Amino acid sequence: VQDNLRHFVIQEETTEFNLTGDHKLFWIPGDYDTNEYSYTTSKISEMQSLVYNATHVPLAAQATIKNLATQTPLMMKTNEGLYINIHEAALKNYPAMCLNVDDKTYSMSSHLVPDAVGNKGYIQTGSFTPWRTIVVSDDARKILTSKMILNLNEPCDFEDTSWIKPVKYIGVWWEYFTGGGSTWAYSDNQDVVIGKTDFSQLKPNKTHGANTKHVKEYIDFAATNGFDAVLVEGWNEGWEDNTAFKKERIYSFTKAYPDFDVKDLSDYAVKKNVKIIMHHETTSSTSEYERQLNDALNFMVDNKYNAVKTGYVGPIIPRGEHHDGQQMVNHYTYVAKEAAKHKIMVDSHEAVRPTGLHRTYPNWFAQESARGTEFESMEGIHPDHTTILPFTRLMGGPM
Repeated sequence: VQDNLRHFVIQEETTEFNLTGDHKLFWIPGDYDTNEYSYTTSKISEMQSLVYNATHVPLAAQATIKNLATQTPLMMKTNEGLYINIHEAALKNYPAMCLNVDDKTYSMSSHLVPDAVGNKGYIQTGSFTPWRTIVVSDDARKILTSKMILNLNEPCDFEDTSWIKPVKYIGVWWEYFTGGGSTWAYSDNQDVVIGKTDFSQLKPNKTHGANTKHVKEYIDFAATNGFDAVLVEGWNEGWEDNTAFKKERIYSFTKAYPDFDVKDLSDYAVKKNVKIIMHHETTSSTSEYERQLNDALNFMVDNKYNAVKTGYVGPIIPRGEHHDGQQMVNHYTYVAKEAAKHKIMVDSHEAVRPTGLHRTYPNWFAQESARGTEFESMEGIHPDHTTILPFTRLMGGPM
């Protein structure tokens, strides 16, 4: 019978972390869809009284765990001054792990992100599950120097890494948040349909930020002030009704708005020795993004783009899936691997929190899976949030 047992449906994982006391935690609430909460500092016994305020914040997609739970990486400090960090490494083909919290016994247990029908995952014999990591030190600084999470991942998946280079960049995006009137969308027409609408016939709203003239101003600024690249959001067709979160086919990843001249800007950037960073907001319609991905990457190569920022704002399509479930974990990895074939670097926004996979796929150079700069234009960020990030979110990799 055992010889024929090859495929498994995971209902739950029962890894436990039994702690010795009411430790101080640096935590964000357990959630299947977002990592963009502010960090709370409290004792384990205080979490229940604080979780309501911690979770009741406006975010584009939320699926808060009903019982008391937190996310990893989780940083703790004992009364004796010992620092403990719990996370996971090499998250592939498996859902992300949150932690159930028992605030009476001070124990924690794994809580895997489910799929649309409630199962946690699907694996077969020969599969590998992620490592569960614990880093302990009496010096918080030494927690940061640990390379265990990175080294538990497989070595680099490809030989030539000479094309992977860090950059310092600015972007046409912050102005969309600051109330100056600039918009991602080219028009105000809410009835656009990708593949049918002729965007050249639409009435421009005259507030579109990613236009050729304006992007050249950014390129000039970058060249003059020592920046390597310019990120341009809102260059492509489809932004008019993107926040409806209802459509599967929202954007084209190969067709620019009429006022964005791809070739002219590409040539101009080359002359200025500045790169343009591509932007692929998917509005979490990952099935459509995967259908267009090969064409989108070829389009980038043809037009001298070597890096892309992907985005996953809003509820996942296929509907019912979660940002941190097995299907999406596989999606993020797939995008990184396909991008590497085209020598393209990836910065993923609203993706699952990192677990050291930048060792295996070093072109996946950042995962913006945390409350970041854009929130400075909204509810804001507490000063201590940024100082906590290195000991929590950044344990898994860069952002």
